[in-house]
Amino acid sequence: MSVDTKVQNDGKIQFEAALDWAGFGPYSYVLTTLAGFINIAYMCVCYATTIIIPASACELGTTTSQQGYIASGPRFGEITGAIIGGYLGDKFGRRRVLLFALISSAVLNGIASISVNWVMLLIVQSLASFCSGSQCSLAITILCESVPMCRRNVLVLWVLSMFFLSQGIMAVIAIPIIPLPFSFYLPGLGIYWNSWRTLLLVYSTPSLLAAVWLFFMQESPKYVFVKGHEEESIDIIKTIHSWNNWKPAEDFQIKSLTLDALDEPTSIKDQIVPLFKAPLLKYTVIMTTLCLLQLITAFGVWLPTIVNQFMQIVETGVGTDRSLCSIISDSVEVPVDPDVAPCALNVSSLLLVLSMGALRSFLNILLSLVVNRVGYRNMAICFTVVCGVSGIMVNLIPNAYASVVFFMIFMTGALVTGMYVALTVALFPTHLRALAVALTSTGGSIGMLASVPILNRLLEVNCSAGFYTFSSIFLSSAFIAAFLPNDSCLLKKKLEQIEKNTKDEKLTQCT
Repeated sequence: MSVDTKVQNDGKIQFEAALDWAGFGPYSYVLTTLAGFINIAYMCVCYATTIIIPASACELGTTTSQQGYIASGPRFGEITGAIIGGYLGDKFGRRRVLLFALISSAVLNGIASISVNWVMLLIVQSLASFCSGSQCSLAITILCESVPMCRRNVLVLWVLSMFFLSQGIMAVIAIPIIPLPFSFYLPGLGIYWNSWRTLLLVYSTPSLLAAVWLFFMQESPKYVFVKGHEEESIDIIKTIHSWNNWKPAEDFQIKSLTLDALDEPTSIKDQIVPLFKAPLLKYTVIMTTLCLLQLITAFGVWLPTIVNQFMQIVETGVGTDRSLCSIISDSVEVPVDPDVAPCALNVSSLLLVLSMGALRSFLNILLSLVVNRVGYRNMAICFTVVCGVSGIMVNLIPNAYASVVFFMIFMTGALVTGMYVALTVALFPTHLRALAVALTSTGGSIGMLASVPILNRLLEVNCSAGFYTFSSIFLSSAFIAAFLPNDSCLLKKKLEQIEKNTKDEKLTQCT
């Protein structure tokens, strides 16, 4: 919808109509890019252990069980941090809480780099993940509340494309650092400063950069208005309009705003209780269950380890007639390469991790072209079916390359995580949205917390059972998603209502 050169209105205008008039331009692009960068910062903190675990195994002397604890600890921090951060975001503001989360997680992640043993690494990384647990949900929420509704579905997918690419970006950062053989003794701590500690410190950088970037951005205008600060909300919308259209803020004149009934400000009690009462209880239960069954994320935690074992076998020239699980089971027999630093990740494996991240990111961008017509619910159902079946096929084909292709397709199932976040944003009103996203996403974190050590054990003793079980559970979520409303229809109705309200406002101006 075109933006009027000068909007004059003595009456009230719907908030969504005001955002629509503010337009979509440079400010929106900058905020979208920032939201994507925050997702990268989040991954560099919460999932740093996916790279660090195998690289630090020699120095810390970790066993398989201890590595499972190190991988699971940050997931527990994520769970509690997502819930508390989501509540604080609804209470004190998305931007303020996000700034604190970015800075505190970066500091703690830096402290983790001087861990003297695996227990300290586990504790500090868990605390860092606690601080960063709500970053993704808050970043997406502030974005969705600052852009026109017709753009939100596509923007969420673009932001999540950065999320899915982030593990590949982490691999790119690790490639030149992890193989470095340097080691400096720090007598005060009794540790050796080496490549994996340097990498962990580098992973703190995106969070600090994102915090500086966010400092120059505006708070969510919808959040500010819901909290009763109408004038401040109007000023924010004027600023957004000015950035988007390269015009003075005074050219965009609105006198007053109004919200839909479901978005009206409520008490603290009403911020929590409605999630567990009709009509929202159904959505809370379904979305939480869907995230809980998204066990494919457990494979993401162990992805660098799995791919590293695969590449070690394949590069020897043997084992190409085996399935992925057969290769993983025999990886302990790989001869030691004297030219490679102990416990260093295979560079080819890191490149394969990058390829998987790029594939998921590319698919997510393609999906953004059709999401408004198809809808997130329908897309999620299709993805869970295709990826679930691919996960089952991984170990049914005795060919290493075909097996890894099915594994890559299976791993693209992680895209449904973003679809579930977008569905939650669409289904819940503003004053409940950040907490709803955090709460439902916690289901996924709980599932990951339980499944990461289980999968680690299964990959060691019965790899095939791990793939069959996790793939079947993931596949079953397609049937549960079918009980959700078609969000493409919901979006169409909302857009029609906004267009009607906008036309009514223009008619009022003419009269």
